[in-house]
Amino acid sequence: MTEPTRPDDAYLQSIDERTRRLQGAAEPVPSPFGGAPAELAAVVEQGVDVLEDRLRHVVRDLHAHPETAFQEHRSAMLLHQELSRHGIEARLGEFGVETSVRAEAGAADRGPTIAILAEYDALPGIGHACGHNVIAAAGLGAFLGLSAVADRLPGRVLFLGTPAEEGHSGKEVMARHGALDDVDAAIMVHPYGYDLADQVWLGRRLLTITFTGVEAHASAQPFMGRNALDAANLAYQGIGLLRQQLPPSDRVHATITEGGESPNIIPGRAVMKLYARSQQPATLKDLSGRLEDVARGAALMTGTGVELRWDEHPPSLPIRTNTALTGRWVAAQQRRGRSPLPLGVVSETLAASTDFGNVSYRVPGIHPLIRIAEPSTALHTRGFAEAAGSAAAEQGALDGAVGLALTALDYLLDDSLRAAVHEEFEQQGGAIDVPSYFD
Repeated sequence: MTEPTRPDDAYLQSIDERTRRLQGAAEPVPSPFGGAPAELAAVVEQGVDVLEDRLRHVVRDLHAHPETAFQEHRSAMLLHQELSRHGIEARLGEFGVETSVRAEAGAADRGPTIAILAEYDALPGIGHACGHNVIAAAGLGAFLGLSAVADRLPGRVLFLGTPAEEGHSGKEVMARHGALDDVDAAIMVHPYGYDLADQVWLGRRLLTITFTGVEAHASAQPFMGRNALDAANLAYQGIGLLRQQLPPSDRVHATITEGGESPNIIPGRAVMKLYARSQQPATLKDLSGRLEDVARGAALMTGTGVELRWDEHPPSLPIRTNTALTGRWVAAQQRRGRSPLPLGVVSETLAASTDFGNVSYRVPGIHPLIRIAEPSTALHTRGFAEAAGSAAAEQGALDGAVGLALTALDYLLDDSLRAAVHEEFEQQGGAIDVPSYFD
């Protein structure tokens, strides 16, 4: 038995070298807005800091008990209990998802509403290798810090525990059940190997292609068959050839999950599953059409039938970042001794997907990244899972909680900032009808 060759890491090293070079010259994302009054901001920051022990506990507890998408019953209950401990009335199972959590502070009838989102699902097999335990603790801490001054808020803060981000679209399910109907802006933070004010996140769709052929004896009468596996093979090769003509940010990953059971039978059924990713909603729509053409062409060449089934789970759009809100996040993180890097310092090729993108096309939002690991530690690895249970992760949750709380506070109290946030959102195209976008 031979071993696989190890991939050369020269490209990753070149990315790291480029990042270090740009990092030294990077200017922080500015903010022309004053934000909330300094005295109130200090009160909120202190209110989060006194929660340090509880937030560290949440980071550790979730890390020790990882639960996968839509199975986060213990995790949701932990957050519910922490909210109840502080006198907050929280509800489980809202908006069509059993493991969601919802709480609110302030009053919607006297101003805008901003939502703080929290994820807490883990990955199968390797636990919190995306650090959602840190996201949950940061969102919880931010909400509790703001709830302590709820009577001084000219508006409302929502805590939305949003399950099933990994491989699913829990936020989209919740949004379709009304979770964002009365929300004016939404924010969250994600752990990473860098402090980043912004980073590219790709939109993602799932396509299942089923080819149906005609079974026949592969030796005696192969000419009486129509080979579904041949169709899948041609489609797989067609996707490979298509890649040369795709934008550099597009990604297509495909597997053949069914392809026949016995070599002496012409396969009558073959199934492919594909992820299609792109940096803009419009380019994701275009990529979707091109993949359909490849599948139909493979069916035509092999005389097989083909069925295309999109979005077994709701699609995720790319993130549309609001720079006015981002500036306030950066200002808040600078208070904590961090210096979030602007977009473009870390290579845009290191891009994944998240269902927060769907949120950001409904309301203005930000999804910054906070460092809890070494830059070389990639998401969705055992190394990052280990980092998500470290002291650095606990500190990231605390600093992230302060950052979210102060950003939300600025949004609620600074009228000029809030106007700029919504003006920018409209200039970017405003809200779109996410559920029907790919119809």
